[in-house]
Amino acid sequence: MTNRLDGVPDSRTVGPVDERGERGERGEWGERGDAPRLLLASLSGEADARWAHAGSPYADLAMLGGVTVDARSREAARRLVRRDRSEFLPPDPLVFIDFQLAALADSPIRAGVNVRSATVGPVAAAARLCAAHDAVFEVNAHCRQDELCRVGCGETLLRDTARLCEFVSAAADAGAPVSVKVRAEVPGVDLAETARRVQEAGATVFHVDAMDSESVIADVDRAAPELFLVANNGVRDGATVAEYLDYGADAVSVGRPSTDPRVLQRVRRAVDDWFAARSADTGRGRPHQPPDTLATSDDDRVDRS
Repeated sequence: MTNRLDGVPDSRTVGPVDERGERGERGEWGERGDAPRLLLASLSGEADARWAHAGSPYADLAMLGGVTVDARSREAARRLVRRDRSEFLPPDPLVFIDFQLAALADSPIRAGVNVRSATVGPVAAAARLCAAHDAVFEVNAHCRQDELCRVGCGETLLRDTARLCEFVSAAADAGAPVSVKVRAEVPGVDLAETARRVQEAGATVFHVDAMDSESVIADVDRAAPELFLVANNGVRDGATVAEYLDYGADAVSVGRPSTDPRVLQRVRRAVDDWFAARSADTGRGRPHQPPDTLATSDDDRVDRS
């Protein structure tokens, strides 16, 4: 098998440099098969093809990015870099997306791309690339950094449902499965209503950073039962996995600890155990056998953050 990771450029810039059916039936996952149960959430400046490949023994899908794709969002990312945040700032973001997705063509993990944009045109272009690679396109309505919000990205998009739906429709029309990444506890935002609206616009996945409001997952589940619901924030162990899945999530995602194989192994086992314990479920989703050589004692547990 050809290692398509060979020659993948490091495009990171750091520092001051330029009523629903049975589980498994919701959402559409294309040619690469079953619905994912464990995702790796995007990490700015870190979540590239190499990162995704490293997580492939444990996770089903990795969201690369976030990638800023239009002039306004890229300028905001440059300002973030000037205050020592790591960001993806390749010369051409569409070429970067295409190259990163191609690098994962032979990997067992499915890919998606989390995209930040203040304008809808580049959203459609990036979504066409995702469709060509059978990858998931994720609209970023989640980031809360002032630099991004001021140009119309992230939480600003979350607060403007009509505009968010325009982005979702453009991506869906391009042929890619569309995810929307959001966060809870944003004043004035009703996530249940947002979920209904983006579902009507063509989204198939709703990726919720629940913050400290885990029960919001149940609210969204009731409001938009056809959306594939992914719960994020504090996913570290069996207790957090069970809490989110019991609230109605179809899958969970790991954020910052996605580079820690001990956490990924622990979460993978918890996810598989939760679904195995419910014999009425369809059983879709490929079984995982992550390495057994990593410590999984209570001493290795990571505090939620």
